[in-house]
Amino acid sequence: MRMGRTAFFILLPFASMAAAADKLPALHADPARVSVSGLSSGAFMAVQYDVAFSGSVIGVGVVAGGPYNCAWVNLGGITTCMQGAPSGAASYGAASSFAAIGMVDPVANIAKQKVYLFSGTKDIVVRQSAMNAVRDFYTAARVPAANLRYVRNTPAGHAFLSGNFGSVCGANAAPFVNECKVGAQYYDQPGAILSHIYGPLRPKPATLSAQPIAFDQSEFAGATGSGMAPTGYVYVPAACRDGGGPCAVHVVFHGCLQSADLVGDAVYNRLGYNAWADANRIITLYPQVNKSTFPANPQGCWDWWGYSGLNFQTQSGAQLSAIHAMVQRLTS
Repeated sequence: MRMGRTAFFILLPFASMAAAADKLPALHADPARVSVSGLSSGAFMAVQYDVAFSGSVIGVGVVAGGPYNCAWVNLGGITTCMQGAPSGAASYGAASSFAAIGMVDPVANIAKQKVYLFSGTKDIVVRQSAMNAVRDFYTAARVPAANLRYVRNTPAGHAFLSGNFGSVCGANAAPFVNECKVGAQYYDQPGAILSHIYGPLRPKPATLSAQPIAFDQSEFAGATGSGMAPTGYVYVPAACRDGGGPCAVHVVFHGCLQSADLVGDAVYNRLGYNAWADANRIITLYPQVNKSTFPANPQGCWDWWGYSGLNFQTQSGAQLSAIHAMVQRLTS
């Protein structure tokens, strides 16, 4: 981490916002400009959301994750999906089968999307072979080569990459944010993801027009055993509250051991999405999953193997349906 950065675990903003959690606002955002991204279990979740609701998703960013329904179509399950070489073709077959019975949107929608993939060469948690399977999945889904960007030569650990915050490049520990130089500049992954999905971006502002706000997730998750945390976060640029046309929506899924109760505001406030969002009229949603005993989720991971129910990878899954309801609120 560079000298002069504030310590990682700034919990006071988290504490104050958690105490003031309110209802997620309806903001009339553009339902035709919704995208998702995530790290680790959040990357698996981003792929799941992308597949389940492909008719309303225009792009996805996958950082150190694996392909759709991975744990159920590969021998070795979770271990294969993280440390082995899972099958992207088998995952595409699973998505096609669920689509055929109406449990996810038609897979033909996926071919229209912009897809960003990232695997750090020093990631010891999710090997590059797993991310190669994600590439194979989207290739099987007929995403054009021009729309599929795969970054895999950066010596990053198991982490998001930030342009101005994080651990040294190659770290595989909390807060799971690295600073890695590519050439003379620190690699700004939020900017890379958003620009690939939405096209050229306006420059980041010197000062943000807003701050992240806490909202009550319980109205979406309820008492379903979903594992969702009581509080989520959303960044709403002032322009998206003041009118002037609908804004886009981007959903960021944190990784295991990376929810706000463990790393404070590292993801929802410091990672770097909010500055790009502020300049480019993008409402940024940061849903949260906490560690729990029931359901059994000791590392606070998003569900990509079935702890919240065997329908976890479909539109009716406890977590996917909750996030979709949040997106619908923002676009209503």
